[in-house]
Amino acid sequence: MNNSLKKRAQEIFSRLKEVYLEAQCSLKFVNPRELLISTILSAQCTDKRVNQVTPALFAKYPTAKAFAEASIEELKDGIRSTGFYNHKAKSIKEAMKAVVEKFGGEIPNNIEDLLKLEGVGRKTANVVLGDAFGIPGIVVDTHVKRLSVRLGLTKNADPVKIEHNLMEILPKKNWTPLGHLMIYHGRLVCNARKPKCSKCFLNDICPSAEF
Repeated sequence: MNNSLKKRAQEIFSRLKEVYLEAQCSLKFVNPRELLISTILSAQCTDKRVNQVTPALFAKYPTAKAFAEASIEELKDGIRSTGFYNHKAKSIKEAMKAVVEKFGGEIPNNIEDLLKLEGVGRKTANVVLGDAFGIPGIVVDTHVKRLSVRLGLTKNADPVKIEHNLMEILPKKNWTPLGHLMIYHGRLVCNARKPKCSKCFLNDICPSAEF
């Protein structure tokens, strides 16, 4: 692995951390089950909207068993405003059914078992591992994917390959916070359509910067 790339990756991480002191998971949850469900709901939806929906949802279905036994139509109604509610309701119900039947009602704390759950891909699994269990993982969402390419940290477009590229150039302790930091920067500065390169504190080390 190119040591200069590792050094630049660490410099990028350090600068992001210095600026975004408040960077953390913006989904509200109190346990791994709530975070898993919230992350499924966040697909193609803002975290703000998800946080508006989940208090009533978690009050109505306080356990994995309650979700597993929920009326699919009532579940759809409860999450309708998050979009794609038919697919999300099915994923949540099936995932919680598997949690009850295979894992005693508790969310598993390893990526292999998490990936066996309906509606759970590597992004969702790493969110749960990092923020609910404190197990390092790199979340590659649309922001992390975009910034990783723009910053020259990867040449890949595939999220799984990007995840492994980032794991190779950053120490494990930085994996989980990296996702939060890049998401903040992607939302506030390095936008998809009009990145604010002239105002970016990474522009001197970013190969994609335009002025």
